[in-house]
Amino acid sequence: MDRLKIRLEESKKACKTFLDALNVKDPTTLERDGTIQRFEYTFETVWKTVQLYLTEVESLPANSPKGVFRALGESGILSASETIQALAMADDRNRTVHTYIEAVAAQIYSQLKEYSVLLSEIIRRISKKSSKV
Repeated sequence: MDRLKIRLEESKKACKTFLDALNVKDPTTLERDGTIQRFEYTFETVWKTVQLYLTEVESLPANSPKGVFRALGESGILSASETIQALAMADDRNRTVHTYIEAVAAQIYSQLKEYSVLLSEIIRRISKKSSKV
């Protein structure tokens, strides 16, 4: 459980740095790309934290980001619409990592505020649930 607490704190910090980047007014292309990079590492930190939570608290196996988000939906931590959004977020994360096309970067950037809210909410919910265990 100590490992989970450490991971939760790391995820909270990553979410904060991601939000800080999103608060830059009229970002340059470089700042936009840096924000996308913060999305990528926040996404990685959060899904791995949730994977640990699911294993230790819910006894649910999940070995991939999409598996983790599906398990959150199945356990009731995410609603059906949030699960769909989380799966789309996983697809966008894969697109940012495996390709760089200006139009794709711009499209994904336009979704980042919503993703930031979702990632922070996931961490808030599992922090709350894990503190009761």
